[in-house]
Amino acid sequence: MLRATGRLELRAPFTRAGALAAGVTPALLEGPEFHRIFHGVYIHRSLEVTPRVLVEAALLVHPPSAYASHLSAARVYRVPVSLSGPEHVTVLRRQDRRRPGLFRHHLPKPGAVVRVVDGLRVSTPAALFCELVEHLGLVDLVVAGDHLVRWHRADPEELIHAAAAAPRSVRALAGRAAGLVRRDVDSPMETRVRLLLVLAGLPEPEVNVKVWWPDGRVRYRFDLCYRELKVIVEYDGRQHREDLDQWDHDIGRREWMDIEGWTLVPVVARGVYRRPDETLDRVRAALERAGATGLPRHYRPEWRLHFPVSR
Repeated sequence: MLRATGRLELRAPFTRAGALAAGVTPALLEGPEFHRIFHGVYIHRSLEVTPRVLVEAALLVHPPSAYASHLSAARVYRVPVSLSGPEHVTVLRRQDRRRPGLFRHHLPKPGAVVRVVDGLRVSTPAALFCELVEHLGLVDLVVAGDHLVRWHRADPEELIHAAAAAPRSVRALAGRAAGLVRRDVDSPMETRVRLLLVLAGLPEPEVNVKVWWPDGRVRYRFDLCYRELKVIVEYDGRQHREDLDQWDHDIGRREWMDIEGWTLVPVVARGVYRRPDETLDRVRAALERAGATGLPRHYRPEWRLHFPVSR
């Protein structure tokens, strides 16, 4: 069971100096009761080493003006892409760039705007979006942008402005990705399916289209929709098949679509990660059957850079 030792709070990371001041001996601190996560920073062995704990520990050895940035901030925001890598801390004074095991950045802007998320000082969503250009490719960057807009009150225009002011080395990719970010995207797979279609040169579908009951309540939502053609493209996650209530809802929705003359193109993980070419062909065929005109004769080759085909 976690318990306080003197003035030491064991439910959070603490410094070696704080532990010694609270009466913890050096021998006890280096024993099995505690775990060192950074130079001079420890946690009690019963405390789980979560991404949040690591960020809190990294900030603990920096001045109050420092904040978590880059991959660390992305983990705090729970950006749904691969975020493996060291902790990143941005400081306002060059002399504060210290501590081994941490990636430190110097941004000499007194009064720099930060956001507090889960009790931690982190980069703003717009700043983080540009910071992640150093770590992510185009598709994952748009996934991050869609997530920040949907769940953390960012604005697509704000991301575009931040990208335009980003360092020249990342400006082009940041601007391209920001221009592809959309509002109301509920999941990273919706982003990936949308980008597959767009990068191949197919028309961009609307995001999160709603159908309403007469009393103003939302009746159905469609992930990706070609409204005028009555074609819907949706990622079909396995959880829908294991949720009976969702299954009943989907049956009713499918019956409504059949009556109203809508076409549904479901996409599963295989159609994104292994056979994206099949997904493109299925969506294109549905659009053609619905009467779409002006479709490209050949897909643009860019989609293959981000969605490789695996037989």
